[in-house]
Amino acid sequence: MVEAAEAQAGHTQTGQTGTLSPIRRLAAILGGSAGNLVEWYDWFAYASFSIYFARVFFPKGDQTDQLLPTSVIFALGFIARPIGAWAMGLFADRAGRRGALAVSVVLMAAGSLLAALVPGFAAIGAWAPALLTIARLVQGFSLGGQYGVSATYLSEMAGRGHRGFWSSFQFVTLIGGQLIALAVLIVLQHALSAAALEAWGWRVAFMIGALLALTVFAVQMRLDETPSYGAAKVEGAPRAETMLLFTRHPRETAIVFVLTSAGSLTFYAFTTYMQKFLTNTAHFSKAQATDLSASSLIALLAVLPIAGWLGDRLGRKALLGASFGLLALATWPILATLARQTSEAGALALLFAALVLFSGYAAMSAVVKAELFPAHVRGLGVALPYALANALFGGTAEAVALSFKKAGLERGFYVYVSVVCAVAFVVALRMRDTQRASLILED
Repeated sequence: MVEAAEAQAGHTQTGQTGTLSPIRRLAAILGGSAGNLVEWYDWFAYASFSIYFARVFFPKGDQTDQLLPTSVIFALGFIARPIGAWAMGLFADRAGRRGALAVSVVLMAAGSLLAALVPGFAAIGAWAPALLTIARLVQGFSLGGQYGVSATYLSEMAGRGHRGFWSSFQFVTLIGGQLIALAVLIVLQHALSAAALEAWGWRVAFMIGALLALTVFAVQMRLDETPSYGAAKVEGAPRAETMLLFTRHPRETAIVFVLTSAGSLTFYAFTTYMQKFLTNTAHFSKAQATDLSASSLIALLAVLPIAGWLGDRLGRKALLGASFGLLALATWPILATLARQTSEAGALALLFAALVLFSGYAAMSAVVKAELFPAHVRGLGVALPYALANALFGGTAEAVALSFKKAGLERGFYVYVSVVCAVAFVVALRMRDTQRASLILED
């Protein structure tokens, strides 16, 4: 009843927001996507270069002793993400999507700049890892806020007929940021010696991230605000409050949490954890594992817009259900076969198959979550349950997988991923088709 009233109110205001020209709409989508690209570059730059700067901040012991506290700081960033999602989601619903995007990318610039400039342990002692931790927490806060705001902004700007296609670019830029971080690493490895990379070269990656973030900030300050946010303000919708998610939209909040749990777990299982799986279980070399992971991500980039287009034609619900249903059935055979694989071509084919199945969720992720909520609470509704699920299931995927392996029960991880995807499959079947009952009312 509440949603119906909100929908009717939104329809009465749509005309007051005006219609964007195709060029301005495209500029808004590209500008919003650029922030996501830069934020994910900065997030993955830490993981890509940690092997070079670990000794700078933790000089004692062997390489494992140095990498362990560095990885703990990486994990702390995940803790900050739900806090950032909550704060920036509220900000986006109260002060506007454009402003929230800009604030988020400035915070990422600040975190990256601090990481680039902080002196090492030899210069300032324990203050060095402490400042690195602060930099990582700022990055986590920023990225946590970026997802919900970006998903909301792109979905509201995309236009009704092509919302799935354009919203898929949020995940395209996520993968793109990861690949750019890897590309910067490869370039610096060829341009500098290992000694130079450990001494100062790793700082270049963070400085690049800070400069890119500031450039995107200048672009985003010129973006249009979304018609949905303008309509909500004209209508005088209720002020966004955290408890609104749990008192007026508990079902939608739970749907976002469950879908994200399965999506994040699957993504981290077949991307970041996969390098360890390919070396520890399938016995490929580290170089082969890196090449296979990068190649599969590039292939995923090509598939995502096609999946987004299919979502516009076949329906979000159908594509989500097919994605999670097939992942629930295929994860065990794919991973079990991959564990015995000796051919790089065969391994790449299996990884590509898994990511093609995953692409149905990835392409629909932003738009489905945004279409579930009314405008006045959409930023928070997309961001907070996503960040919580991502921290609980995505951030722990590698640790859970390695724990199963250490216990001699590696196939238990296959079951774990399959069961979580099966739960998401049931939820996808039972949810409303957001393409037909979308609460994004403005075109």
